[in-house]
Amino acid sequence: MSVSPVDVTRLLRAWSDGNEEALRTLTPLVYQQLHSAARRYMAGERPGHTLQTTALIHETYLRLVDVRQVKWQSRAHFFAICAQLMRRILIEFARARGSQKRRGDAPHVDLDEALIVSSEPDIDLVALDEALKRLEHVDERQSRVVELRFFGGLDVKETAEVLKVSVDTVMRDWKLAKVWLFRELCRGTRDGA
Repeated sequence: MSVSPVDVTRLLRAWSDGNEEALRTLTPLVYQQLHSAARRYMAGERPGHTLQTTALIHETYLRLVDVRQVKWQSRAHFFAICAQLMRRILIEFARARGSQKRRGDAPHVDLDEALIVSSEPDIDLVALDEALKRLEHVDERQSRVVELRFFGGLDVKETAEVLKVSVDTVMRDWKLAKVWLFRELCRGTRDGA
C-alpha cells in the first residue's frame, strides 16, 4: 500500500491532538521504515542477542507515546524524533551492557560479537555517541545530519527537510561529518590501545 508523506503528516498531527485512532492507523504505515532502520543497526549482532530489532522498535514506540506534547511538523520530523529515541535506547543498552561486563556479571564477549549498529565491523556505539557529542560542539548541524541519516535512516532529501537546509548542504555536512567522526574514532582507538 502506497501512502503519501502528507497522509502520514496528517495522521501525526491528529495523533498530537489526542486522536488515538490516528495512532492505530499510523502505526502500520511507519512500521516498515522503522523496522528497516532498526534492522540496519542490529545487522551485525550475533544471533540470540538480547536486544532484537523488534524490541528496539517496540521500545521506540513506548517512548513515542510519552512524547505526546510534540506538534508533528511532517513525516520527516517524526522519523527524526524516532532517530533520537533509537540512538538513546541503543546507547543506554550498550552502556548497561558495558557496566555489567565491568562488574564481571557477563561472560567475555569478543569485539566482533559486541553491539554493532552497522555492517562496519569495528564501530563501537558508545564511542560513536561520544564522538557525535563532541561533533555537536564543533558543528551542531553536522551532528544532526549524522543522527538523522545514520540513526533515523532518513535520506538526504528528508534530512534537508527536517533541518530546513538545501540537499547540497546536507551532502556537504554528511561528507565532512563522516571524515571528522572517522578521525575521532581512530584517535579513540589509538588512545585506548
